[in-house]
Parts: sequence; structure tokens; C-alpha cells
Amino acid sequence: MENVKQNFSIKDLEHLSGIKAHTIRIWEKRYNILSPERTDTNIRTYDLENLQKILNVTFLNEHGYKISRIAKLTDVEISTMVKNVAASASVKNRAINSFKIAMINFDEVLFNKTYNMLIEKKEFREIFLEIFIPLLDEIGLLWQTDTINPVHEHFLVNLIKQKLYLNISKYGDATNENEDDLYVLFLPENEIHDLGILYLNFELNFHGKRTIYLGPSMPLKDMKYLLEIHKDLKFMSYLTIAPLEMDSFLEEFQRELCTEKTLDISLFGAKIQNLDPNNYPENIRIYKSITEFANQLD
Repeated sequence: MENVKQNFSIKDLEHLSGIKAHTIRIWEKRYNILSPERTDTNIRTYDLENLQKILNVTFLNEHGYKISRIAKLTDVEISTMVKNVAASASVKNRAINSFKIAMINFDEVLFNKTYNMLIEKKEFREIFLEIFIPLLDEIGLLWQTDTINPVHEHFLVNLIKQKLYLNISKYGDATNENEDDLYVLFLPENEIHDLGILYLNFELNFHGKRTIYLGPSMPLKDMKYLLEIHKDLKFMSYLTIAPLEMDSFLEEFQRELCTEKTLDISLFGAKIQNLDPNNYPENIRIYKSITEFANQLD
């Protein structure tokens, strides 16, 4: 043990954890994450327990846990959470690999077997956000590099849709009839990628919100008929390949549907990732991810 390093400088912690020394100091001062000793010359030194803790804290922080939440946990609770997250990450990787194998072999049985294994331990929302979305991101890269054929992607997406429809049906019956908000979910003309908008429909139903689902390739002018029955509507769209001209699409929305009253439209998808919300009126709401919107509903 004499040759094993027992004390570490803040630079050592930076190199071992990947967290900048400046950030470690902030965590230390604001949240009391670490308890360093000081030399006679007032230099911080950290023991093995401090090193282990900063590594655990870094692991949780990288997996989405806010430092303010981690700081409230005991050392034992932090260690336990690290073990649980690590086990979950392992489950996630195995599931994603199984789904990819099912896709390559057009194996619906393997897809359902993997899904059923997950649903015993996780809610559908967790499976979709934590596994299906990363999986689809990987599939997109495989398709772009000619590793797989579009037929593989279609096979996988339609199996995921089947699970979505089942869960939409499950929670659609539980929507709150007294809920004031009524959401209209649609895709603009020439937009046929409906997986994102389907999941938004599920998310709204899960939270008891009422929805009108119109689906793909819906002309804006045709939705004026909804306003003859419902005056207060919130529109939502998930834009992957359409419209070609975003500003023209939004101008048409304002012109066709906001003549009597300004109505909100929330936008998601690849087409809006580079849009600056500050450049648009307040009724046009831009979400960089479904999770960002879902967190507002919780």
C-alpha cells in the first residue's frame, strides 16, 4: 500500500474525473460535495474517499442527474444510485443491440420478446425516451452509411408504432373531460414521418390532456373547419422533412388559423433545431426535444 497514492491535488481530480478544477471548486463551495484538507500553504488535498465520490458524482451528472439533487444524497445513497444507473445502462445497451438484431433479421418475435422484457421493469415512456429514441438515432446513422436498407428502418419503425398505438389507446380513455386545453396534432403537407407526433399524442394522453389527432400531410387551410366547433385550440407539429420554407409555413399558419384569435403552435423535429425562438412571435413555440415539452407536463 505504500506505493499506492493516497492524496490527490485538485488537478489530479480534474484529470481523473474529466471535470474542470474550476467546476470542482464551485461544487465544493456551493454544495459541499467534497471535504478537502489543506496543507500548511493552504493547498487543497483530497483523499481516496473524495476521489471515489467525485467519480460517482461525475457519473451521475453525466447520466442526467442535476448536481443540486446529487448534493442532497448521502455517500451511501450516491453509491447505490451509481450501481442502479450502471445496471440500467447495461440493460439499455443490451436492449438496443437486440432490437438492432431483430431489425436486421426482420425478426418480430425477438423484437416483442425484448420489448416485453423491458416493459416488466420500465414504463412505456421510459422505454421510448431512453431506448427507442437512441435506437432510432443509431438506425439513422446506419441508413446514411448504407449499412442497412430503408426497408429495415420501415420494419422497425412500424413495430414501434404498434406499441405506441396500444399505449395511446390505453391512456386515451383516461383523458380528463374537464381539461380546458385541446391539442391538435398534425403534420404539414408532404410530411409523412409520424412517429414523433404519435408519441406526442401518447404523452398528452398520459397526462390527461385531450387531443385531436389528424396525422400526416394535412393542409393548414383544411384545419379552419376545426375552429367552427372549437375556439381555443393548441396546435402541435413534428417536422422532419417538411415544410421546405419554414417562414412561409408559419406565415400561412398565422394567416389561415389566427384570423379571429392568436393560437399557439408548438414545433418539434429536425427541421426546427436551428431556429431561434426569439425570431418568432410568442404563439410559435419551439422545442428542441420531446423531453423538454414532457417535463413541462409533469
